[in-house]
Amino acid sequence: MRQTLSAAEARRLALAAQGFGRTRPDVVSKQHLRRAFERMAALQIDSVNVFSRSHYMPLYSRLGAYDRTQLDELLFEKRAPYVEYWAHMAAFIAIDDWALFDFRMRDMRSRYRDGPDAWLSGKPDVVEWVYRELSARGPLRPAEIEYDVARSRQSSWWGWSDVKRALELLWLCGDVAIAGRRGFERRYALVEHVIPRSVLDAPVPRAEALLRLVERATRALGVATAADIADYWRVRDRRAITASLDALVDIGSITPVTVEGWQSRDKPTAAWMDAGASVPRRIDTAALLTPFDPMVWFRDRASRLFGFDYRIEIYTPAHKRRYGYYSLPVLVDDRIVARIDLKADRQRSTLLVQSAWWEGEPQPNWIERVAQVLLDAASWQRLESVSISRWGDATDSVAGALPRALRHG
Repeated sequence: MRQTLSAAEARRLALAAQGFGRTRPDVVSKQHLRRAFERMAALQIDSVNVFSRSHYMPLYSRLGAYDRTQLDELLFEKRAPYVEYWAHMAAFIAIDDWALFDFRMRDMRSRYRDGPDAWLSGKPDVVEWVYRELSARGPLRPAEIEYDVARSRQSSWWGWSDVKRALELLWLCGDVAIAGRRGFERRYALVEHVIPRSVLDAPVPRAEALLRLVERATRALGVATAADIADYWRVRDRRAITASLDALVDIGSITPVTVEGWQSRDKPTAAWMDAGASVPRRIDTAALLTPFDPMVWFRDRASRLFGFDYRIEIYTPAHKRRYGYYSLPVLVDDRIVARIDLKADRQRSTLLVQSAWWEGEPQPNWIERVAQVLLDAASWQRLESVSISRWGDATDSVAGALPRALRHG
């Protein structure tokens, strides 16, 4: 029989699955980071750094302040347990999970390498140059390869050179892997120099890989629709998703559920939950979320879970932005209560609140809790103060109350 969840139960279940509501450790260790990563299964990467690089944020949101060099060591050290791939967009995944994306690499080869019109087939000299350089000198940054390539040879792809594009496409095809970063610039290497031979020699067939990825996504999401699960790994084959869901129901790994308010065309939207999960009575947390956090990275799901209409305005012209360049959702307990456009002004050692907006009528305790979130964020970034430019469209009393709460925090 299909179980029915209230909207609040689904929200708490989803948050608990992602690690929210747990008691935060006094001191965050690498083991805490590993366990939090394991629950999410992927850590999306983004280059924007106005407050913090995005991949640092989800672990901070769940665990509290931690030493970012510990995560750097886990992600970038020699023989690191994680590697980058196009999982949910560009993301860190467990290196053992590389084999689960063999089906995607094959699809990428069909698109970019095989056939007369594929880009890689049309640039054999560039591809051969890249292979020779990586074989002889890798791992390398693109600039270290491009030093010997005519600068005039430009690709139309984002203004990248042919060498840079070749590296990216070979990475998508699984022929090249990311061997760490210098600053935030990738270092590329031949795949056999990064991925263990035991993993490369055991590619997972498409049907099995999708079954395992669907199971993992359902566990990470707690409760989810087929669209949520497909988005987690950016899988377009909805029939394969449905077949995997049916198989997982048959073996008892997941359970079909109906969530009150989750509807499409006036009909309940089918959903599934991890069979081993239980709904917590409450979620006690207060956290900033990156736009690329699994809780909000799929905008339809954020709307269903939180009634939160979220669009990143990075690519919106400044005069058309409403909420700010890099507006971060603020989670308090099981609700998104505000969105805040933050910038770390390191020269002045100040966390700038450039604009901020309440989501709905603010509750009495929101001001103190949001103020503490900001103070904690500043401390984590080693900034000495918080400066508030304006507070969205809030009333004067609220605009005045937050700075007072910060002073007493």
